[in-house]
Amino acid sequence: MDIKCLTAVELGKKISVGEVTVREATEAALAQIEKVEERVHSFVTVNRERVLERADKVQEMIDRGELIGPLAGVPMAVKDNLCTEGVQTTCSSKILENFVPAYTAEAVKRLEAAGAVVIGKTNMDEFAMGSTTETSYFGVTRNPWNLAHVPGGSSGGSCAAVAAEECFYALGSDTGGSIRQPSAYCGVVGMKPTYGTVSRYGLIAYGSSLDQIGPIARDVTDCAAILETIAGHDPKDSTSVERESYAFTKALTEDVRGMRIGLPKDYFGGGLDEEIREPIYQAVKELEKKGAYVEEFDLSLVKYAIPAYYVIASAEASSNLSRFDGVKYGYRASEYEGLHDMYKKSRSEGFGPEVKRRIMLGSFVLSSGYYDAYYLKALRTKALIKQAFDRAFAKYDVIIAPAAPTTAPKLGSSLSDPIKMYLSDVYTVSVNLAGLPAISVPVGLDSKGLPVGMQIIGDCYQENKIIRAAYAVERTRTYARPKLAAEEKGGR
Repeated sequence: MDIKCLTAVELGKKISVGEVTVREATEAALAQIEKVEERVHSFVTVNRERVLERADKVQEMIDRGELIGPLAGVPMAVKDNLCTEGVQTTCSSKILENFVPAYTAEAVKRLEAAGAVVIGKTNMDEFAMGSTTETSYFGVTRNPWNLAHVPGGSSGGSCAAVAAEECFYALGSDTGGSIRQPSAYCGVVGMKPTYGTVSRYGLIAYGSSLDQIGPIARDVTDCAAILETIAGHDPKDSTSVERESYAFTKALTEDVRGMRIGLPKDYFGGGLDEEIREPIYQAVKELEKKGAYVEEFDLSLVKYAIPAYYVIASAEASSNLSRFDGVKYGYRASEYEGLHDMYKKSRSEGFGPEVKRRIMLGSFVLSSGYYDAYYLKALRTKALIKQAFDRAFAKYDVIIAPAAPTTAPKLGSSLSDPIKMYLSDVYTVSVNLAGLPAISVPVGLDSKGLPVGMQIIGDCYQENKIIRAAYAVERTRTYARPKLAAEEKGGR
């Protein structure tokens, strides 16, 4: 049995019955990291001794019957913008290179309480600003399917780590598609829950009204189990919502008879690669065969989503990142004259070019002369986009769309043109503006052998509908392993 080929829930079952020990599972993940990490670079931090110590402690609790959940003892990874007590948390930025938090993010704490073994902190675009994981201060992450291509971003490190079998699942954060787009590029399943479902306490903020933590895994079952563990009201997060039910695993059925599915014409027109369109249509046909009702419709306002998103996200980022000034924590310039010079030099030397670009854009749209012209208009557009989705969900249970207009581009091709990189989020940002849940599931490979992802969008608090549709799609396919992970014999 090749342990690293198992899904998180499969491994959890084997650990619970004693077929695999937590240490064996952890050592399998660490061995894979040692083998492929030099080429993929999914991680910023891995502390082998600390991880093995945690594995032994979890095993003791399982043996005593204190941990009985489906994820107990399963090694996982955390995106490096989620605080972890005593473990370096950098946001892949020079300005936080040596920052060690004194507390742990609520989502991570809930997983640890369920017996998770956090194996390391994953690489990301600096402060989650980017769509390729190339803006990281610690270097680029590569796509395990083809090392010449990007893994997507900003949760590219988490998605690449899951795809390369360096961990069994991971947490990411999604501000404008940062879980779903890299999941599509890396051939894994990634989910963004309804805004407020998972506590943002301990998540270093980019866009506070848009950010949401979510799971990244090899299949839909894992995502549902992880979400069930991390979801819940948290009084420490003012945007956290109390929901009636968090029973997401109950939706793991492929019965989609009578489900109404909308296909927005705006998402399938010009600009979408034919090699993305065709596998999605094939997946939709499979759902029709299972009894779903499918119809095309006009969603409208899509062309305004990108400008509205980048105005709002940049405005919130310029405010959120003002705390990094070299005073209380993080990087401080070594030479400066006076307080203002220290601010200027610390921030100039500590932030990368993409972060500076968004801070400047955000400061501009919030300035007194342009606040009404840009920021207020973006907020009104956001409200109109939410209304467009409300009208759609009055008629449909779920909406199916691409997760990205193309498969993973080559390294360097997007970074040279920021506008091109921003446009890669065209199918994902609307979901964040409206606070909706969405999931990306792999539906095939293109002619270059790169994964194609399909996005399933639901109305607020309707995660179970998108889980049901995603599970039905998944059951029509076999899980594909990237060449890098499949170099050794074995597989599922």
